[in-house]
Amino acid sequence: MEITFLRAARHAAVVAPLLLPAWPAAAQLSPAAADAMADMSIEELANIQVTSVSKKPERLGAAAASVFVITADDIRRSGAATLPELLRLAPNLQVAQSSRYSYAISARGFNSSRNTVPNKLLVLIDGRSVYSPFFSGVTWDAQQVMLEDIERIEVISGPGGTLWGVNAVNGVINISTRAAGATQGSLAALRAGERGQHVALRQGTGDWRLQASYLDERHTELASGAPVADARHQWQAGMRRDWGSGADLFSVHANAYRGALDQPEPGAITTGGKLDLGTVRSSGASLTARWTHALAGGGSLMLQGYIDHSEREVPPTYAERIQVADLQFQHSLPATGIGQLVWGANVRHTWDAVTNSPTVAFLPAKVQQDWASVFAQHELALREQVRLILGARVEHNDYTGAEFLPSMRVAWQLAPRHAVWSGVSRTVRAPSRLDADTFIPGKPPYLLRGGPQVRAEVAKVFELGYRGQPLAGLSYSATVFHNRYDHLRTQEVDPGGSFLTFDSKMEGKSSGIELWGSYQATPWWRLNLGAMALHQRFALKPGSNDAAAPRTSARDPSHTAQLRSTFALSADKELELAWRKVARLDSDKVPGYTALDARAGWRLRRNLELSVSGHNLNGAHAEYGPLATRSEIPREIAVKLVWMH
Repeated sequence: MEITFLRAARHAAVVAPLLLPAWPAAAQLSPAAADAMADMSIEELANIQVTSVSKKPERLGAAAASVFVITADDIRRSGAATLPELLRLAPNLQVAQSSRYSYAISARGFNSSRNTVPNKLLVLIDGRSVYSPFFSGVTWDAQQVMLEDIERIEVISGPGGTLWGVNAVNGVINISTRAAGATQGSLAALRAGERGQHVALRQGTGDWRLQASYLDERHTELASGAPVADARHQWQAGMRRDWGSGADLFSVHANAYRGALDQPEPGAITTGGKLDLGTVRSSGASLTARWTHALAGGGSLMLQGYIDHSEREVPPTYAERIQVADLQFQHSLPATGIGQLVWGANVRHTWDAVTNSPTVAFLPAKVQQDWASVFAQHELALREQVRLILGARVEHNDYTGAEFLPSMRVAWQLAPRHAVWSGVSRTVRAPSRLDADTFIPGKPPYLLRGGPQVRAEVAKVFELGYRGQPLAGLSYSATVFHNRYDHLRTQEVDPGGSFLTFDSKMEGKSSGIELWGSYQATPWWRLNLGAMALHQRFALKPGSNDAAAPRTSARDPSHTAQLRSTFALSADKELELAWRKVARLDSDKVPGYTALDARAGWRLRRNLELSVSGHNLNGAHAEYGPLATRSEIPREIAVKLVWMH
């Protein structure tokens, strides 16, 4: 009884402030305290310049797409320790954690289907794609971005193929870090909690920035209490230089990382909790250079190239080494009386080498592949308040040849603070080596013989959105969408019944709605609300015998909701409370859950900030995967100290 009472009291202490209409301690709040609570007003947030929607700066309030922006201020107040945790702030994403460092992240469904990771979401960091051509997805543990350096994250839910290419099917996450000139001086961030320790250091001088970080995270546990071998140890170092002369701006980024990850067993935990699958070794480095030139009249030229090298050893299954060389060109013509044209081209070459095992093989073991594309998007002013955006991309890949990715959008500014937009798009996910080149076991006779006949997965997307600000302190956005999918991947039994092969014999439909808004209740209190509902249906096409595919393709919650409440208690004290609810996952019988998070921050001195954060304060819960292997995501209390000079 006493334990139950204490648990209820803790829950009430967290939930109550979310419901309070006022906080007496803040009644005499000064203007400086209000500024400390939020760097930007609701109106200023609507005027944020985003680039992911049209590859040129435009107001968030006028963007003809479902785009949510996570600002640097949101990042600091979230208390998040890693990039995947930070992405939970976006209500148009589904973020599910299966172990200490394993995440499934998607937009509008397809948060993993059988034998794959989420493969329809494109992720970029400072213009460099981190979407792997090896397995069509993102290795989230390798993306150790220093959170204090992030300027903003633009999250587009919906197709982005016209501007960003194949694989930007259900969404695009565009992460932009701060220019070197905005990170001058020294910074040290130390975080310690029940999950482990994080250390980050940064030094900025002139047009240079250097940073390094290290994390040491402990293992999680199953619902039974047995340990999961998922502890993580990783370091990262990087630099950025920005400089310019006249109309020319130059930027160079470099990053390197190395990690050692304990590997969770795919089956049940062994007797005594001893696991001997071996350690996953992960390492990589990248170099990105960009030149932009401002043209007279408002146009611009951009040339960007990057080289990315990564290695991953996953005993006893495989080891992979891949190099990517990418070159992009973009030309934005000056705006005229009838509109503006943006066009560009992209070429990419990869060198991929896999060390196969008796368990699984990727054949051929060494492959070189090429991608090439051209795109154009023209924005036309039909009337003073109505814009038509027409675009198309043609992209060639080695598996399916040329793919055509057209889009049409209409934006109507009903009033200065109200806008409606709609869009129709066709986009695709091109096959990867995982689709076409997988053989099981590693030597003949094979049970699985790749998928040479696999086709590109096609999505035709219809969207209708509204974005409004009826009051100075209130803004909201709503988007309804309907997606039609074709040639979805299946796993078929050969007509002779002797082996399996990958094919493209499933189709599907999904419909849903995305909602979010912000309300500045008082100068010191802001509320942010978000919600999503999704309905999916999948059906096999004639000739398919993969009866399990429709069921295993829908590992997504039918609805999610979140509420964040931010308080500026005084000029040097702040409090953030967050609640989120996620519906159950029927495919693996994962129960629905709610989570309560909180963060309290104190500015001890002008250059010293202390914060205490709590995650999952209402108790541990599961989020993803089969019961035998999924971690219970635990409650965690952490302390963070940030020093700047």
